Amino acid sequence: MEVKFLDLKAQYLAIKDEIDKAIEDVIDKMAFSGGPFVRNFEEDFAKVHNATYCIGVNSGTSALHIVLMGLNIGYNDEVIVPANTFFATPEAVSLTGSKPVFVDSEENYYNIDPDKIEQAITCKTKAIIAVNLYGQPAQLDKIKEISNEYNLYLIEDCAQSHIAEYKTKFVGTSGIAGCFSFYPGKNLGAYGEGGAVLTNNEELYKRLMALRDHGSLKKYYHELIGHNYRMEGIRQLY
Repeated sequence: MEVKFLDLKAQYLAIKDEIDKAIEDVIDKMAFSGGPFVRNFEEDFAKVHNATYCIGVNSGTSALHIVLMGLNIGYNDEVIVPANTFFATPEAVSLTGSKPVFVDSEENYYNIDPDKIEQAITCKTKAIIAVNLYGQPAQLDKIKEISNEYNLYLIEDCAQSHIAEYKTKFVGTSGIAGCFSFYPGKNLGAYGEGGAVLTNNEELYKRLMALRDHGSLKKYYHELIGHNYRMEGIRQLY
């Protein structure tokens, strides 16, 4: 007998009535891009992680990219990333024109090794991306100490660690921002692509809200060059 490692159809059938009703509600209100369902999700997702703000976007890669953009990280900058991670982590760095600098993993949980980070820091380093892999948080307290000492941004890639905790603190809240993916095969999957950013920084929150919508906080008023990274109404069904 074949036993699937991941059976999305079985998951759907277990909550079919609830999901079908939610999809009908989105269609009934024509809330396809953003709207009240996305706002409700953002509020709930921030609350469950004890974070102040959540910005829903269309993928985990987009989440990483707009955080880097929002922090003005770009050409001639360097960002430290784990050598053991999915391609999207260094890819988001490259999309800004900056350089990903790889640091090897520690041997127990295969996350970035804090003891090897300092030797990778240069005068061009602007941030450290700590990936919480396989649902297991990186050593965020040690990485935070390093980022503070060198005045670097700490960004968490939480694509595989929704609602995980590290020493009583939820992932996504140790640094300036935490980035999540809701790809259907993730720990918390959407019906399609999806992503989110958590932050406690109000200034960054406002900037990311604009960047995800062509640099606009008010329709047809564009203050920044952004992207179409909006979360869709149906995508927030998780």
